[in-house]
Amino acid sequence: MRPARLINPLRGAALAAALLLVPAQAASAAPAATPAAAAESQTEVTVSPVDLDGPAISTVKVTVKNSSPQRLRSLKVSFAGPVGWAVQPAVAGVDGSLSTGASASATFRIQVPEKRSGFVIRTFTTTATYQGGDGLGTATGTRTDRSGSPQANLAAAYNGVAITDESATTAGNYDGEGNSFSAQKLAAVGLTPGAKVDALGATLTWPDVPAGTKDNVASAGQAVSLAGRGSALVFLGSGVGSGATGKATVFYTDGTTTTGSFGFPNWSFDPVDAHGATLVKSTDGRNRPDGYGNATVKYSVFAHSIALDPSRTVEFVVLPANGNVHLFDMAIAP
Repeated sequence: MRPARLINPLRGAALAAALLLVPAQAASAAPAATPAAAAESQTEVTVSPVDLDGPAISTVKVTVKNSSPQRLRSLKVSFAGPVGWAVQPAVAGVDGSLSTGASASATFRIQVPEKRSGFVIRTFTTTATYQGGDGLGTATGTRTDRSGSPQANLAAAYNGVAITDESATTAGNYDGEGNSFSAQKLAAVGLTPGAKVDALGATLTWPDVPAGTKDNVASAGQAVSLAGRGSALVFLGSGVGSGATGKATVFYTDGTTTTGSFGFPNWSFDPVDAHGATLVKSTDGRNRPDGYGNATVKYSVFAHSIALDPSRTVEFVVLPANGNVHLFDMAIAP
């Protein structure tokens, strides 16, 4: 692969965008450009496709269109990629003015690093400032490009053992201290492998795996495929510690997104409605490395949800970047 000529670090350039890297299997590209503007803005800002076959220097064109009835003048455009990606110039000025329906473009060069394995989402942001036009003075455009594939389902992302048999407790480590739910006590409240769980309008499935094997996801920003339409995305899980909260981002098939915050109480001791969660089931006691114990203490499973756009079809979900949030399943509620 040919070496890339590096761009010198920018002086005062603001790189305001996001890089998401999570495990995945296949590699493919599916770019999507989304014009965006301020509320009621008639100034449209779009970003051209970005060549991500690095290491290389890619050329990016930003186009600004004046769709307002007034002339637009003093136009300046800035462009930013993921954090650490150098861009030249920091700001590009556009000579002259734009009449109604006219467009102008600014060209930037961005330093693209070598491709990484896994599922990657890269966001590029551009901001136009101006006088006249729609009178708002600023408009923003974004472009999101991705490579790789999300996990096929939540079970494919399982990375920990939360449930063990009372006769073989050492395989579990739900809380970082070797403790786990008792399979026997879960069964006593109806949570057997593959059991259906109705919560917050959705039908979820309890992990259909043997006790002592991976059965939950400690959330760390994984991208997980999920298809369907509905009013809410419901999560089934529990927390470790009292800070089991975060944001999940839902990607729709049309390239738009929804982001929502949710959280779970600690699996024990916290109020069962902490972070707005709903109690699903509680069990008596837990399994410790030395066997079943804490029989007088309740250990619980909860549900929580975020709103969806019911007019759009979900493609995949990016989980919160907080390993204290543990998930057993997620499903779409009508």
